[in-house]
Amino acid sequence: MSIQQKTSILILDDEPIVLKRLKPTLEKNNFEVEVFFESAGALQRTREREFDIIITDLKMEGADGMEFLSDVKKRSPRTEIIVITGFATPDTAKECFEKGVFDFLAKPFRLNSILETIKRAEEKLKGAD
Repeated sequence: MSIQQKTSILILDDEPIVLKRLKPTLEKNNFEVEVFFESAGALQRTREREFDIIITDLKMEGADGMEFLSDVKKRSPRTEIIVITGFATPDTAKECFEKGVFDFLAKPFRLNSILETIKRAEEKLKGAD
């Protein structure tokens, strides 16, 4: 990752409010952001290009976030995945970490929390390059 290249982030969440809050905040912090309401579009996009970081919900209309993150990790092992969910349980968190998720945040989360998590994921990516 070169200095001038922005970290690319894909956000998948079926709650418009989450996308409305995150996208401008992340863009202000100099990230390249794409947002999706449904997993079919997000999945298609991850097949077209590799993202540095993916932020995804687990429970969505017509989709399973676990399947989505497994698919992404299989195709792009270096992509760091941050899970955001309103259904946080120890079992769900454990399953996510077993699938290689970088971090797991329960909704509602503070914007500062997610920014800190993204910065940590970015550091890990830079260390991997």
